Amino acid sequence: MTYKIAVLPGDGIGNDVMDAAKIVLDKINLDAEYLHGDVGWEFWCKEGNPLPERTITLLKESDCCLFGAITSKPKEEAAKELAPHLRDTGLSYYSPIVAMRQLFGLYVNMRPCKSYQGNPLNYRDDIDIVVFRENTEGLYAGVEFHPVPDQVRTALSVHAKMAAFKDVANEDMAISCRIFTRKGCQRIVRAAFEYAKKFNRKTVTVIEKPNVIRETSGLMIREARNIAREYPDIEMWETNVDAMAMWLIKNPQDYSVLVTSNLFGDIISDLCAQLVGGLGFASAANMSESFAVFEPTHGSAPKYAGQHKVNPTAMLLAVKLMLDWLGEKEDARALEQAIATVVKEGRFRTYDMGGTSSTLEVAQEVANKL
Repeated sequence: MTYKIAVLPGDGIGNDVMDAAKIVLDKINLDAEYLHGDVGWEFWCKEGNPLPERTITLLKESDCCLFGAITSKPKEEAAKELAPHLRDTGLSYYSPIVAMRQLFGLYVNMRPCKSYQGNPLNYRDDIDIVVFRENTEGLYAGVEFHPVPDQVRTALSVHAKMAAFKDVANEDMAISCRIFTRKGCQRIVRAAFEYAKKFNRKTVTVIEKPNVIRETSGLMIREARNIAREYPDIEMWETNVDAMAMWLIKNPQDYSVLVTSNLFGDIISDLCAQLVGGLGFASAANMSESFAVFEPTHGSAPKYAGQHKVNPTAMLLAVKLMLDWLGEKEDARALEQAIATVVKEGRFRTYDMGGTSSTLEVAQEVANKL
């Protein structure tokens, strides 16, 4: 079978790390057709669409996607950078990766955070955490208002707590909705427990804030408790997100599988990434049952674009996740072992690890180890 893999480098160093991925994929010699697609800031500026329809069509014709990085800016700044003929036409910037998650129902964002021996940036050498982040709901659902429309204000006025804002003008108020569904809570929690069961992990920690955000976090916790009963061999822990941040710094080795909502997962997964070396080691799989997008979780870092200076490890680990998802388990295992060996030997290190090797030199060394 020849896989069809959409390749979306995106902006800035997304292109640099994608070049590194190609070195490793060429060495693996996967039976695949790589289909290049347009995405990111360039296409927002000149077309008013950072995720063009042609790219969506390409994704629909692919088995999965390998994604680089994108530049995102606040609404007002984004509008100023549009081509002159597109300004003042009502266009509003949106994140292509968030749009892809919602368009393809990629409700699982899985982020492994593992310390590799010999990494000088490790907080500890015994960290092996996998974060499951709900990927399509919560505050990232994009249901926001500014200024607040009269009908929204009227609908919310039935809530007693809105009385505190009765004297605030609509144009002086912004509202972002944190939307959870029972189905959304159930499927992300179940994905975390299924992963723990498959890989013999003994605990799943559910991270929310039900003592304050009572309805949405409360729904997540209640559904998690129900699902946990189906997995008697796995212990479920519950913690508030602020306490979790503290405990991850104090005792990261105590945790195995974490599961939480969209915004909390975004924050906690970056914290976990820093424990094992920073975003240069942080990869993510955005998955549904039928499609997946694999990415490093760092940004586009425009100041380093084209210099092939940055750490490619996160992208190479994203390739590993892609190989796993495609069922190419042996290639995935070999790639992770090659990455671990290069990190341990320490002869090829990018600037963030105190070395002088280029992005492509590190990738080539990983390829040599395969």
